[in-house]
Amino acid sequence: MVDDAADRATDTFVAHRNLLFTVAYEMLGSAADAEDVLQETWLRWSEVDLAEVRDQRAYLIRITTRQALNRLRTMKRRKEAYVGPWLPEPLVTASDVAQDAELADSVSMALMLVLETLSPTERAVFVLREAFDVSYEEIADAVDKSPGAVRQIAHRARKHIDARRPRQAVSPRETRAALDSFRRALLTGDIQAMLDVLAPEVVLLSDGGGVKQAARRPIIGADKVARFIVGGSGKFEAEITDEATMVNGSPALLVRLDGENDGIMAIHVEDARITGIYYIRNPEKLTRVTRETPLTLR
Repeated sequence: MVDDAADRATDTFVAHRNLLFTVAYEMLGSAADAEDVLQETWLRWSEVDLAEVRDQRAYLIRITTRQALNRLRTMKRRKEAYVGPWLPEPLVTASDVAQDAELADSVSMALMLVLETLSPTERAVFVLREAFDVSYEEIADAVDKSPGAVRQIAHRARKHIDARRPRQAVSPRETRAALDSFRRALLTGDIQAMLDVLAPEVVLLSDGGGVKQAARRPIIGADKVARFIVGGSGKFEAEITDEATMVNGSPALLVRLDGENDGIMAIHVEDARITGIYYIRNPEKLTRVTRETPLTLR
């Protein structure tokens, strides 16, 4: 009977693993920390009496949320000491993620960055309610608040996010077209061609983590961004190549120097022009760029 219960616990956890990883990743922005949260979730789940659990999916999400909240609070100290801008860890995703508009939006680099402006509890409530459609009552159990308080937090978080999130969503095809134009301008060093694809208010964020060279502050404005990118690429003595990939549900580039992975360049597009460029060079955040990570909201 003990072995049977352990098998059922394992089967249930495995069946929901991708969902739980997605919950943890959206809350943390770090795949490595999300994996640690799943380990902690499994340890607690393996000790649960399944006969006492009415909704196993909800119970697992509750454990994952609590562990992620604990991790978020420790990550805050790490981020405060981080060198330069902190960007979410990029995940290579299957092409079908891009076809699921709700999933692609919830894990997009642009939204993940906005989520960073929320408090840990606000982020947990927003993610669970908006992305995973968890009930207020279940969220209340996960964050140790009353359902009424959770409703207020959800309203406040949604208002905060709506004021800061990108104004519109575009198709992967439109993003790919803008990325191709940007790539051609980068490879040829044509600043005017790059200016043509950059929005006037474009923002470049680069994350080297103090290990790789990167801008310590955001670079704002098409002219400054174009000259920084074209000028920076000219300083590399190594051969620069790139490979089209899908990152966080959107087209992106895997950049290589002399054949070695150097970084992921993701973009956000509005009205056919690039409004955001996110270049992640920190090696600790590039461990998943050669394999797909399965994500799901269900």
